[in-house]
Amino acid sequence: MAGHSKWKNIQHRKNAQDAKRGKIFMKLAKDIYLAAKNGGGDVSTNAALRSVIEKAKAANMPNENIERAIKKATGGLEGGNYEEIIYEGYGPGGVAVMVLCLTNNKNRTASNVRLAFSKNGGNLGESGCVSYMFDRKGYLAIDREEVNIDEDDLMLLAIEAGAEEIETSEEAYEIYTDPNSFEQVKEALEANGITLTDAEITMFPQTYTQLSDDIKAKMEKMLDMLEEDDDVQDIYHNWDEE
Repeated sequence: MAGHSKWKNIQHRKNAQDAKRGKIFMKLAKDIYLAAKNGGGDVSTNAALRSVIEKAKAANMPNENIERAIKKATGGLEGGNYEEIIYEGYGPGGVAVMVLCLTNNKNRTASNVRLAFSKNGGNLGESGCVSYMFDRKGYLAIDREEVNIDEDDLMLLAIEAGAEEIETSEEAYEIYTDPNSFEQVKEALEANGITLTDAEITMFPQTYTQLSDDIKAKMEKMLDMLEEDDDVQDIYHNWDEE
């Protein structure tokens, strides 16, 4: 992970995502639905649900939208039955790509994902064809302009709470954890008044692939097509965007 800051990728795509707030709300509602369906609707006992609700509130998602998604998942409201599916394959230039979807129509989703790959020089593969190239980690990002804490003190706090690795730059602190330690590290930071810019359990590539300028354009177009799909929740890849 060292040398490949997720922070830069976050900032790189943030403006485009901010322009699609309604779509963001839809994806957050599905995240809330899935978390509540898997772990129940009580935030005091469901850390995953608590985490995604915090993210939804940070995006100014209305409370009624949050409550509706929980009620749908727990049987309080009628609604579509969503299923989580992960598609794997290779993008242009051999980039390893995983696409996490939440859908109520597998045929529609599979067709759309396959089209995004094939139209841009990629190939959709079998389950497991690239997932072995990624590690599941907890990730917490802190904007240095938003906190007033000594770097050594922050490192000590994070490590004592269970962090595995900390990267620093002029813009941010980035903290990586084992998925099982994620919640306790997050709670320790917040208990000390530290504002988190991002906090999630996600997938990190073990190696990165560089692309030429002409292939970059195809990769960006493929990512755009996938991100515009309402069924797509997250995209993980090993393209070195720096």
